[in-house]
Parts: sequence; structure tokens; C-alpha cells
Amino acid sequence: MDMLWSGWGDPAKAAPLPDTVIGLLRDLLGVKPGDAAPAGLDEIAVPESPLGPAARRALLDAVGGEAHVRTDAESRIRHTRGKSTPDLLRIRRGDVDDVPAAVVLPAGHDDVVAVLKACAEHGLALVPFGGGTSVVGGLAPERRRPYVALDLRRMDGLLALDPVSRTATLQPGLRAPQAEALLAEHGFTLGHFPQSYEWATIGGFAAARSSGQASAGYGRFDEMVLGLTLATPEGTLDVGRAPRSAAGPDLRQLVLGSEGAFGVITSVTVRLRPLPHTRVYEGWHFASFEEGAAALRRLAQDGPRPTVLRLSDETETLIGLAQPDAIGSADTQQTAGCMAIAGYEGTVEDTTHRREHAAAVLRECGGRYVGEEPGERWAHGRYSAPYLRDSLLDAGAFAETLETAAFWSRIPELYAAVRTALTAALTEAGTPPLVMCHISHVYENGASLYFTVVSAQGDDPVAHWTPAKHAANEAILAAGGTISHHHGVGTDHRDWYVREAGPLGVEALRAVKRRLDPEGLLSPGVLLPLD
Repeated sequence: MDMLWSGWGDPAKAAPLPDTVIGLLRDLLGVKPGDAAPAGLDEIAVPESPLGPAARRALLDAVGGEAHVRTDAESRIRHTRGKSTPDLLRIRRGDVDDVPAAVVLPAGHDDVVAVLKACAEHGLALVPFGGGTSVVGGLAPERRRPYVALDLRRMDGLLALDPVSRTATLQPGLRAPQAEALLAEHGFTLGHFPQSYEWATIGGFAAARSSGQASAGYGRFDEMVLGLTLATPEGTLDVGRAPRSAAGPDLRQLVLGSEGAFGVITSVTVRLRPLPHTRVYEGWHFASFEEGAAALRRLAQDGPRPTVLRLSDETETLIGLAQPDAIGSADTQQTAGCMAIAGYEGTVEDTTHRREHAAAVLRECGGRYVGEEPGERWAHGRYSAPYLRDSLLDAGAFAETLETAAFWSRIPELYAAVRTALTAALTEAGTPPLVMCHISHVYENGASLYFTVVSAQGDDPVAHWTPAKHAANEAILAAGGTISHHHGVGTDHRDWYVREAGPLGVEALRAVKRRLDPEGLLSPGVLLPLD
């Protein structure tokens, strides 16, 4: 199934907002229904593909037939940009000025190499396309030439599995649920469950340094990667021949997070974990975000660490976003305080031990156990938030997310700075926002903050949001945070990433780009500014 072209995921899972939420949006934020319905797929005027006969023939030869080089309007629309709120607002109003010239579907590494050669010979740029879930402009290249979207869905296999070493080699177009199903047949799991899980791909996880909701127990995706194969215009790069090595700098880290700017990831070797025997998720209530954050830090630093550990601030808890599948229900709301979710996966003995000892720490830190129901509700609705975002857009609201991370000592300042920047910018623009936040990933030395912003849309929602987003980005850097913890850089964060990396760091990356992609074919303007 293809993802909804004008929204998130499976259209059958979309649901209207409860009347209570619509009333809250109207009374609290002044949200009004939009004046015009979104454009229909068949109503969007798509310019004729600029792909010439010679270029088309070269691409056909590269991937083996007409079915795998698509220039029809629907295919091109479905591969235009990603799924950020500005992306969706633009596509809903029929804006496809950066539509790809063609969608090309390779079947394997050799096909990808051949497509890169064809693009180089015919002056085409190329953007790798996995699940299409980017929310930072990762699929929206700067256009100085026509580009093709390289859809990797045909590269969806399990290439190898080593049960002794507990590793698997996967193709990049394999979606996460299919990967889990294939690995489960052998008794293993990746343990990687980001909010984009139902649609995102293995290659995308690696290219954007994804982090799953169970990262406290299983780790980030970049920590799971043991090896990679990268197809570039200048040849193939194979990295990773042992779990760890002292043989120079680790080139895996150069590919991880490269977002298609250096090459196309054509296989990923990952470490595996045994399928858990049991899973338990539970809720804990804290009087304040500060108190809850201190408890999470205690577990992250001194243990025992749950598999899932997250904390919603007072506003997010009040609204019920800690359990998005049940938002608007009275029994999900708290009058004050913050909701934390702790989850445990593994053997019965291990989960029982960690759960009992973590509970003692949480109580000592001021936490109040509120049972398994909040945790199970969170687990049931853990992939629902993007659908909620679409419903908010349908109701006339603006809803967007952004995230960052910092060392523990900087978390309070970072939290306050981003909330203040978003509130001030949107209030000044005449649309006072609701700003919610949760700690979504914890480490011994720091944590990530994930913000959700809801407001009225304004006359031009994209233009209305841009100053607020820029203000938040400035606040993140000024407060010592990173511009992205797991969403990636894309074109949206690129200029702030350049400042974070520093002039010498950027020049080092440019040197890599020039060596692997001398003509600048790959994802132009993504990750690094154009020369």
C-alpha cells in the first residue's frame, strides 16, 4: 500500500477529532475551519516531465523495463516532498512545483549503480526515497536541474542472517513491520519502533540516524548498525567488517546520517536481539516536569533502565497527548502534574527484576504508580500521533513537531528557551499556540526533548510557521542543544546544522561530497548547502 498522498499513513485509519477537542481548539486558540477544501489528487496540475528520450532510455536500461520508470502524474505527486506539516499544506493546495521528473525503482545494488551512471550522463539529480516519511525537507532538494526519485521499495529483502553472531543484512527498501516479521521467523527483533515505524524503511533509519521509542532498552538505530554498503557516482563503499575496530576512523559513522547526500545505502547489517518473552507498560505520575525529569535521569544514569522511558510535561499530560489514541477522553486527563511511561521487554525474570527495582527508584523520586492502563494505552496508540496531526489540519488548526537533545544540565534551559521562542513568535503573529513537550529518549549523559505545537493557521500557514520555526532553531543552538536528535537535517535544518558543525567541519564534509559525488547529483541542498 502507498501512503496517503496528502497526509500520513493509511487513509482508513484517519479519524475526525472529538467534539471536545474541536471546542478546545476554537475556544482556546481561535481555530476556525478552512475556507476551501484541499485539492483532490486528480485536480492537481502536474507539469510534463522534462525527462528526455535519451535519459528515459538510459534509466529503462538501468532498471529493466517500463514498469520501473514512472512519469505519470500520480506517481510523481506521491514522491513530491515528505510529511512535514508545511509539506502537507503545500501539497493540499496543489503546489507541486518541485515534483520529480520521474520515479525510478531499482531491484538491487547493481541497478542503483546503473541509475547513478545514467543520471550523471544526462544531467539529472537523484533523491533516494524509502518510506517518504521525512519531516525536515529530506526529500525536497534544491533544484538546479531535474531530479528523479529513487524509490527503493523493490529492494525489500532479508539478504543474510547469522544467528551465531546475531546479525542480519537487510535491503534498504524493507519497511520496518516487514523487517520485524522476517526476523521474528528466526526468533529475533531489531527493537526499533519509532513513531514512523509502520511506513519507514531500513535505509531511511540509517540515513537519518533514527531513534525508536524503545531506545532506552534497545538503543538508537545507528547503534544497531554494524555494516553498510553505499552506492555512489564514483563507486561502491563497503564499511564495517567487525563489531568494533581500531583500524582508523569508523567510516560507518560517515554514512550514518548522511541523508542521501553522499550515496545510496543499498544494504545494512544490523545486530539483533532475541524476541522478548513478555512486554509490560505502565504509568507513573509526577507533580512536575522537573521532578519527573530528575527521576528519568536517575534511572538513565544509575539504573535499572526500562526498555521504554518517557515523560510528558504538564501541558501534554493535561491535553492527553501522552496517550494519543485516547485524546479527548476525560479519563486520560490529569488536573495537574506529568505522566511518565515506563515499559519493560525481555525475559520474565529480567523484566520482573528491572520493573521492581525501577519502581523503587521512581517512588523515591516522588513518582506515584497509576497502573498498567496508561502504559498499555500509550503502547496501543504509539503510532497514532501523525494521524492526529492530519485531523488537526482538517479542522483548521496548525500542528507541527520539532525535537532536540542536550546534556542533562542543559535540559531545563533548553526546555524553557524553546517553549518561550515558539510562544512569543506565534503570539506576536496573532495565533497564540499550545506548546507541549515530552522527554522521548534518555541517555546516561542527557536526553531529547520533543515538542508539539498547535495553533490557528493564519492566512498563509506555511509563511506563518516559518518565523516560529526559525526562532525555535535559534533558541536550540543558543541553549546548547543539537538541531536534531532523530528527525535529521534535510533542507529545513541545514543552515543551523552548518553552524553547529562549524566552518572546518562543513569543509571536511564538502570534501567527502566532492570525492563521492563530484557532480553534486545526490540530494542537492540536503544536509549541506550548494556550492
